[in-house]
Amino acid sequence: MAKRKPDHRFTLDAVRAFRDEQDTNGPDQISPLARQIATQYRNDTMSPVMVIGVVRVLEFVLLALTGVGLWFAYVGWHPELVLHYAVLIIACPAVTVVLLEIAGNYQLPRLQQPLHSIGTCFLVWAGALAVMAAAGFFLKVSIEFSRVWAASWFVGGMAVMLVYRFVVSRLVRRWARNGRMERRAVIIGGGQAAENLIRQIERQPYNDIRICGFFDDRDDTRSPPVIAGYPKLGSVSQLVEFARIAHIDMLVVALPLTAEKRVLQLLKKLWVLPVDIRLSAHSNQLRFRPRSYSYIGTVPMLDIFDKPINDWDSVAKRAFDIVFSLLGIILFSPVMLATAIAIKLDSSGPILFRQKRHGFNNEVIEVYKFRSMYVDQCDPTAKQAVTKNDPRVTRVGRFIRKTSIDELPQFFNVLAGSLSLVGPRPHAVAGQTRNLLYHEVVDGYFARHRVKPGVTGWAQINGWRGEIDNDEKIRMRTEYDLYYIENWSLWFDLKILFLTPIRLFTSGNAY
Repeated sequence: MAKRKPDHRFTLDAVRAFRDEQDTNGPDQISPLARQIATQYRNDTMSPVMVIGVVRVLEFVLLALTGVGLWFAYVGWHPELVLHYAVLIIACPAVTVVLLEIAGNYQLPRLQQPLHSIGTCFLVWAGALAVMAAAGFFLKVSIEFSRVWAASWFVGGMAVMLVYRFVVSRLVRRWARNGRMERRAVIIGGGQAAENLIRQIERQPYNDIRICGFFDDRDDTRSPPVIAGYPKLGSVSQLVEFARIAHIDMLVVALPLTAEKRVLQLLKKLWVLPVDIRLSAHSNQLRFRPRSYSYIGTVPMLDIFDKPINDWDSVAKRAFDIVFSLLGIILFSPVMLATAIAIKLDSSGPILFRQKRHGFNNEVIEVYKFRSMYVDQCDPTAKQAVTKNDPRVTRVGRFIRKTSIDELPQFFNVLAGSLSLVGPRPHAVAGQTRNLLYHEVVDGYFARHRVKPGVTGWAQINGWRGEIDNDEKIRMRTEYDLYYIENWSLWFDLKILFLTPIRLFTSGNAY
């Protein structure tokens, strides 16, 4: 199959025409061309890692079900043999999947070309059954198994594998063509180095990279506006806004290691984005051990930053959120009902308060809270932080803010997917201290938005909750949030979740 053609080939005249329309409101304002391309990539894609993982699991399940079906059809139900057959029916497909993984048969090129893997599948499946037969012989249990069933399973399992792999091949090819399964990449840096990199990537058969364009701070005399048919979409500062709109998976820095100062300046701007950042090593004279590189086909890359909580980690965290948010809703439903009644009796107005806050990748989300202030004095923008004995807060509001009961409706945000149970607390869009927005106080503040915000977090259980009335408080919150992101695990989430109610009663910072 020929590799799909890129979507965004442009001529020099076409790029210049777009530039004539460019908005000049500010240096970080992206061009109409960049905005048009970014808009086309707003939707999420299917992660190749996730697809390959599902392919493995389904192949195991299909082989096992084939064995079970043939057992019921030929051998029939015999309770005394259930354990023997169950062990074999689970072990043999498991060994097969492991050996196919070792042989590289779950890589995308192999999945897209099933004819190339028929021989390997046959040898692996036959070898797995032979190993099981040998184990049964030495354990003196082989007499318990039907030879007809074993032969039927070998033939049936092989047929199932072939059909399955041809179906997977068609699906993977279709997803690759229509852009549902790809890694979207942006090149940073222009000139000959970037052109050589693009050419090398495009020469890789069956790779899953979609190049969206390139960004470079240099002018057109040093970095042409079009390279290999891809347009220069703006400066590196504009790339940050581009990546907020488009769902980009990877940034590839096409600069030599000798440009150390420039590379560090770029990384300082870009590390706040929730993407993989790679340094192209295809043109560097300095060579590292092969294990130091990751690869796009045969093109070597040095891994600088990885997207946090990605692929199967994100699935595990989402499952964690759904399970514990449902438990929280059930457990705290009497408290939420009593709070709703108390709010209604204490002051007029709605029970819930909605506030715009920063979510994942700086997206604006709407967070639910129990209303704790008088309706005519509510501050949706949170420009004026709530302080001790604040007259805007109702009697019930003081209690529910102190005990964080006002945050309980956020369990529904978690269930809907805009929040996680554990993560950096979402701050109001206009939140500020000393009349400065938080990102103006803390360098790298937006890096805390590389993961979903949480109902509770590492900063909160370490005492950094409540009013933010000085620079130190927002700096410390950000420091703890970044530590959480870099050290995330499900055990860490569990620890934070179970320590939260304990720390609520020992912290006096919430008003």
